[in-house]
Amino acid sequence: MTNMSLSAARFYAILDTGYASADRLAEICVAVLAGGADVVQLRAKAATTAQRIELLRALAPLCAAVDVPLICNDDLAAALAVPGVGLHVGQDDLPPVAARAALGPNRVLGLSTHSFAQARAALGLGDELSYFAVGPIYPTDTKPDYPAVGLELVRAVAALAPTRPWFCIGGINLGNVVDVRAAGAQAVVAVSTILLAKHPEAAVRELRSKMG
Repeated sequence: MTNMSLSAARFYAILDTGYASADRLAEICVAVLAGGADVVQLRAKAATTAQRIELLRALAPLCAAVDVPLICNDDLAAALAVPGVGLHVGQDDLPPVAARAALGPNRVLGLSTHSFAQARAALGLGDELSYFAVGPIYPTDTKPDYPAVGLELVRAVAALAPTRPWFCIGGINLGNVVDVRAAGAQAVVAVSTILLAKHPEAAVRELRSKMG
């Protein structure tokens, strides 16, 4: 997926094994794709690289069938083992320049940011990055060590008129996504609100519809 098509993305789903068992991820992936997810990420913090590769190989054809990028969280070796899979890194992970050098020019590369300075630095990386994420917007059990950055950071980043696609993440749900959008968010990421939903497809569809 090109940066131009990523710019059209409105909803990014993270399949996190902290919220859903590995044996359910393919089923959930089918549901979130049917609901309209524009990007899908595998986050399996407790898994080994070999286990992540196995999961990615199961998810990749599902995403490829609808031309949705599949991203691996913070495991370059796992991403490289499966054709077309992208990589997402954090501030304390592999530096984006090194990640891009290893991935080559065609795979998606994303970066987490937690402050205005980090978001501005992400923009300064230009074509090294495919997108960046801003958050956590609200408190979330997914990132307990990071304080919520609030809607003020969303407004500040939006005012930069980013030339890269960017996503807001952290505690976003059906009750607050309209506020995030009103603050200037281009697109949002959700984890627990879809993984714990009785009907993930419907949850994704509703979240995405609220992003316009």
